[in-house]
Amino acid sequence: MSNETNRRDFLGYTFAAVAAVGGAASLVGMKQVWDPLPSVLAGGFTTVELSGLKAGEPQTFMWRGKPIFVLKKTTDMEDNSRDLLIGDDRFTVAIGLCTHLGCIPAWKKNMWKCACHGGEFNPSAEQVFGPPPRPLDLPPFSVKGTSIVLGEEGPEYKKIAAAMMA
Repeated sequence: MSNETNRRDFLGYTFAAVAAVGGAASLVGMKQVWDPLPSVLAGGFTTVELSGLKAGEPQTFMWRGKPIFVLKKTTDMEDNSRDLLIGDDRFTVAIGLCTHLGCIPAWKKNMWKCACHGGEFNPSAEQVFGPPPRPLDLPPFSVKGTSIVLGEEGPEYKKIAAAMMA
């Protein structure tokens, strides 16, 4: 000990150092407890291969207990800012729950129709008739080649989401 530091100061500094190390270790432990397990994180993502989809025939996939509609658009279906472009193909990706009361619309000829209150959504998932207050919601996704990974926010998702807000 130096001449300037007495025994009481030394004990105070030692106690502060031990408390700081203990506090840091406690914070690390709490963070590990609060973080989701890797198996839980992996369950939050669903990969959908788009190359096998037929144009004009929507497919339904499950993600986090919700139906996800994916439609490969035909050439006669109108272009939309919600379209996901992969190569020469255009896709509509939407959460398959009606924005009115949460019913699951069914695909009838060229649109999704909700049987509960007559809501209708066009091939771009925009409401065209009935009580739904907005288009079908967009799930977060990222594009990996010819697949989309539901649950990740990629640049394509951000672009479509920004276009929907405008």
